[in-house]
Amino acid sequence: MRSTASQNTSTVADVEAYLTGVAEPARATLQKVRDTVLAMAPAEATEGFSYGVPAVKLKKGSIAGYAACKGFCSYYPMSGRVITKLKEDLKTYATSSGAIRFPIDKPLPTALIRKLVKARLSEIEKKK
Repeated sequence: MRSTASQNTSTVADVEAYLTGVAEPARATLQKVRDTVLAMAPAEATEGFSYGVPAVKLKKGSIAGYAACKGFCSYYPMSGRVITKLKEDLKTYATSSGAIRFPIDKPLPTALIRKLVKARLSEIEKKK
């Protein structure tokens, strides 16, 4: 598992503690989202919290966050441009400028998460 950056005060253990506190079926749903994001993230990515939610991050910016809310789960692509870019793929989900909502018992499809992560990583890369 990836470690957290030394400048970050939240850790993988904090993320795991957060997930432990989430009731099923949302916990399993978020774990699937987490696993998919981590599988797509570069080796130097770390886990911690960003904007108060568990997130996978790089030094140049956060890749994605996720959280359980009352009655739904959310995916945060850490960029409104990603949501705009993939609006056709997201048309069956409730979205805001920074979040995608989905059922607590049904994670976003793996292929969609991969598209979201790929789009965000492309944005981060362009920041160089």
